[in-house]
Amino acid sequence: MMNAEVFVISNSLSILTPPDSFPAKWRRGPVQFLRFGRFRSGAVRVPAAGEVPPGIMERRRVAGRVWAEVRLKPVGIPDSGASAESSSVGLRNTSNDAVLALEVEADGGGGEASTAAWWEQFPKRWVIVILCFSAFLLLNMDRVNMSIAILPMSKEFNWNPSTVGLIQSSFFCGYLLTQVAGGILADTIGGKSVLGFGVVWWSMATALTPVAAKMGLPVLLVVRAFMGIGEGVAMPAMTNMLSKWIPVSERSRSLALVYSGMSLGSVTGLVFSPMLIHLYGWPSVFYSFGSLGSIWFAVWLRKAYSSPLEDPELRPEEKKLLIACSSVSKEPVKIIPWGLILSKPPVWALIVSHFCHNWGTFILLTWMPTYYHQVLKFNLTDSGLVCVLPWLTMAFSANLGGWIADTLISKGLSVTKVRKIMQTVGFLGPAFFLTQLSHVDSPAMAILCMACSQGTDAFSQSGLYSNHQDIAPRYSGILLGLSNTAGVLAGVFGTAATGYILQHGSWDNVFEVSVGLYLVGTVVWNLFSTGEKIID
Repeated sequence: MMNAEVFVISNSLSILTPPDSFPAKWRRGPVQFLRFGRFRSGAVRVPAAGEVPPGIMERRRVAGRVWAEVRLKPVGIPDSGASAESSSVGLRNTSNDAVLALEVEADGGGGEASTAAWWEQFPKRWVIVILCFSAFLLLNMDRVNMSIAILPMSKEFNWNPSTVGLIQSSFFCGYLLTQVAGGILADTIGGKSVLGFGVVWWSMATALTPVAAKMGLPVLLVVRAFMGIGEGVAMPAMTNMLSKWIPVSERSRSLALVYSGMSLGSVTGLVFSPMLIHLYGWPSVFYSFGSLGSIWFAVWLRKAYSSPLEDPELRPEEKKLLIACSSVSKEPVKIIPWGLILSKPPVWALIVSHFCHNWGTFILLTWMPTYYHQVLKFNLTDSGLVCVLPWLTMAFSANLGGWIADTLISKGLSVTKVRKIMQTVGFLGPAFFLTQLSHVDSPAMAILCMACSQGTDAFSQSGLYSNHQDIAPRYSGILLGLSNTAGVLAGVFGTAATGYILQHGSWDNVFEVSVGLYLVGTVVWNLFSTGEKIID
């Protein structure tokens, strides 16, 4: 790298500080200038007496790193073999003849590098992805804690399995109400406000859960439904934001990372909930988890923007990339073409497949601690800890699947084929491993089957969960709201039906229903889905 000092000689030269962009390449040796390019200076200093060339009228001192964006043509650039100790280069601004005199010193390894800090070079689009990841981490922490706390709560309040199923499904009633509404709001007013509202709303509802439970079952059902209202807007809002911030070549990886936040949120909730219950009682789980939303919201307000066009700190190179490769539009969505959307077979493939997928997923999310406790005979603490393995497997597999999907696309395989491959794994993998549960005779093998089931399930995040942005990027929030409405209905009916099945049947019957729906989803997805844009 090079250290450079710049004499600022012209009042008309544009100096931007702090820097708003970074150069693509730098090398050792004399500085290299590119026509219509950018150059980087290390620090600006006022020239000492006798250093300023004759006729210069102004000197300016600017603190810190400075970037100048000018149209340049080289004047007297030293030969590449010139001395690396010091050389002067004159540059002429083609618009107004302003002149820069640069003193360039090549760093032979002992000098202090003038590179920007790594956090200043970190792509802003991945800051958005990490913030969405953390929101989804909180989302599942606040959702899954009830699946642990429900065990001591049901003892305290004398709830039977049907009542437990009703409490679990009440969340989905609220969650169902805001799927399409959340998508409409995200596509019209922007994802930042919608996701921020959702996190604050569900965090408040989480913290109020112990109070509601002690007031009575009806109040608890209402608060759980309110929590679902807040969480219901999260996925449409996130999908809307990533459709604008993430190019298609990074789509699978970014979505996989965000959705792995849900898996790791489940891990966090399942690990810490039993500990908190053991030490401080079940209400502590809801108070502690609910309070975390306020911290996230403070960071979100400061760092997030609904679109790259709204971010004043975004580097120009990244902004150009995002405008060229994503669905950034200066015009907000005003009219939603419902007829066009609902007339497309790939849209219905998404809706049906989302229903089939979520039936099994939500049963695993809400009922697995009970399964481990009743069938595998783990105590409360072990029940939570054992649940961690499948979710860790899911987080790892989601990111692995995202990397595989983006790699296949970058190597020329069509988006349609990639989405079909990934979702087929996401359906048939869980179906196979759930069928094995009835044949295993040890808790270790049961846990292994569950982990493999959820690990292969995670490939869906590079399948149907990435497909909304493929086929209708401008309406991706609305489309996610539509398909996830079907997914939530699967959660409502599946969670409640599981309680009923367990009263009149067995866990084998629960898994058989899930496997059947996985097979239906596989057929529908491969017949009707596409990875091409069908709605502009």
